[in-house]
Amino acid sequence: MPFDPGLAARLDELVADRFAHIANLAPKKMFGGIGYMLNGNMCFGIYKDMLMIRVGETTAAKVLQEKHVRPMDLTGKIMKGWATVQPEAMVEDQDLERFCSYAVDFVSTLPEK
Repeated sequence: MPFDPGLAARLDELVADRFAHIANLAPKKMFGGIGYMLNGNMCFGIYKDMLMIRVGETTAAKVLQEKHVRPMDLTGKIMKGWATVQPEAMVEDQDLERFCSYAVDFVSTLPEK
């Protein structure tokens, strides 16, 4: 299944509206989906109909307690510090923004690539 174009449109709108002040946050096609890069680091993206978020291990432990949020496991190996957010957890735009904000906050602390 290719990535969800509806979710892609929502993310594009979110980046253009709420994250417009963040320099160097841009989409990039990758892995059959879309990743949003911040300063050269993967921040969040789309895999099929799920949102992938890079939030670090501390925040991942917190968000993984939420319903419809799972550890990121695309290849049979869990990626520490990442989570996948199921569509049911981001029906409302404010939920999508919240999950993406966790990722932006974490990735902003990483060295630029």
